[in-house]
Amino acid sequence: MPAAAAHSSPSRSRTAAVLVAVALPPLALAAAGLSHPSQLTDATAMHWRDMHIALLPVFPLLAIAPILLARRHDRRLGILAVVLGFAYAVCYQALDILAGIAAGALKLEGGQGVTTMYALADGIVVTGVWSYVAATVLASALVIRHAGLPALPGSVIAVVAAVSFVDSHIFFPRGVITMLGLAIGWTWLALASCGPARRGPGRPGAPATDRAEAAA
Repeated sequence: MPAAAAHSSPSRSRTAAVLVAVALPPLALAAAGLSHPSQLTDATAMHWRDMHIALLPVFPLLAIAPILLARRHDRRLGILAVVLGFAYAVCYQALDILAGIAAGALKLEGGQGVTTMYALADGIVVTGVWSYVAATVLASALVIRHAGLPALPGSVIAVVAAVSFVDSHIFFPRGVITMLGLAIGWTWLALASCGPARRGPGRPGAPATDRAEAAA
């Protein structure tokens, strides 16, 4: 009995750490979105600039969830999730810097060049947001393969939110709802991922890493 308790305690700690890692970034961005200006104006320029400076380390953290869950169930496809997550992080940082920090700073100096910053950011971020959608679909599919139907609602929520993120940013209200959707979807998938593997005729061929995680 003590041995079983000792085994379950690290497992619970790992599950809690995963839940924090996947839910905290979108929740933080949802909170930030509540005060995100709807438009860049002379009156909002300083807040616009400073908010995007503060969020520089936060936006890339959205990639943690698909990377963690994909690598948990398939190491090889996990590499693809890392590549997609990296593409998202790099491209979304460009949006944050150009359309956020630079545009806000230029607006404070009179506004010349703001349109150019927006155009540059829009051209770069497309690759990033669709990479995030792809990473979300990949991770969701792997968790469904592991857990079966119980993972389906979380997958739908996460994928719909990821698609919404393509053009919602964190603007209130849609962007905030999008971030809350990601938090709910990733939390659901993380719980399904940490649960037992589904039973079925296809399970004997499941990856060894998948079975090992289920046993843990």
